[in-house]
Amino acid sequence: MEGPIKLFTVIALVSLPTVMYGGYALMGVLRDKKLTEHQRAMFRAGHAHAGVLLVLALVALQILGQTGLPDAARWVVCFLLLFGVLAQSGGFFLHLAPGKGKLGGRVTGAGAVLLGAAILTTAYGLAFAG
Repeated sequence: MEGPIKLFTVIALVSLPTVMYGGYALMGVLRDKKLTEHQRAMFRAGHAHAGVLLVLALVALQILGQTGLPDAARWVVCFLLLFGVLAQSGGFFLHLAPGKGKLGGRVTGAGAVLLGAAILTTAYGLAFAG
């Protein structure tokens, strides 16, 4: 494992405990019933997406290491994965703030585009590069 792949694998692994803590916090939010049903749903969705997408990023990083993509392209894919996970899951948390629903939807959508670009670039690198 080299360069950007190693660095971003470490970042993803270190991020996982924050998602685990989020699960603990989610239990408290659900128990205290201080949020509206919509806010609880967005909290659940943001938390779930963060966990699943971090695992997806870890898998994609391992596959990225097997591609023939040049180092610069690997850096780009790593940043796309990082910002895609943050945006996709973070957009749901923006929905928690009053009046930020449209912004949350845009951020979530942007994250999906970033993740899609990262995954498709990785697939291209695996199939055709090098």
